[in-house]
Amino acid sequence: MRIPQLRMEATYARLAISTTPARLDITQPPAELTIEQPPAEMNITPVPARLTIDQSRAWAAMNNKHVFELIRDGAEDGRQAVLDVIARTAIQGDELMRIENGGNPLADQAAANSEGPPLEFNVALVPPPFSVKMDYEPGRLDIDWYTQPPRIDVRTHEPIIRYQRGAVRIDLAQRPSLRIDVVI
Repeated sequence: MRIPQLRMEATYARLAISTTPARLDITQPPAELTIEQPPAEMNITPVPARLTIDQSRAWAAMNNKHVFELIRDGAEDGRQAVLDVIARTAIQGDELMRIENGGNPLADQAAANSEGPPLEFNVALVPPPFSVKMDYEPGRLDIDWYTQPPRIDVRTHEPIIRYQRGAVRIDLAQRPSLRIDVVI
């Protein structure tokens, strides 16, 4: 006896998938940038050097004085000479007043008045050393800076974005089927 058999044939379903990729374009326009640097201000104040030379003592040592100084020195010398004569006259008057004490005051006074002071002799350098006085103040520069901050102006632009959607399409390329046959 024969047993009938079942024969089955199956066809599987097939899918067809098609895609359209998404597209994204981004462009960034460059920013506009302006930079301005104002110049710095500089003030320079010079203080000049100063040299002072005082040679009045050297000229005075060589008896080459200014006329006003000669007049002043002559007046001072005359005043001192008058004071010396007054002092000597007072002393000699006192000596004559006491003539009774003995001695010979008239002869002594005559000898003292007839002789001048002893002469002095000295070797000296003309002008004397270090009679010229010098003073020096160095010069300098006072420099003041005034800096200015830079002026920066930035203008940005928004990015340009273009987007195209993607798509996925699914279709049934082959339908599924099942075929059953009975075989004897």
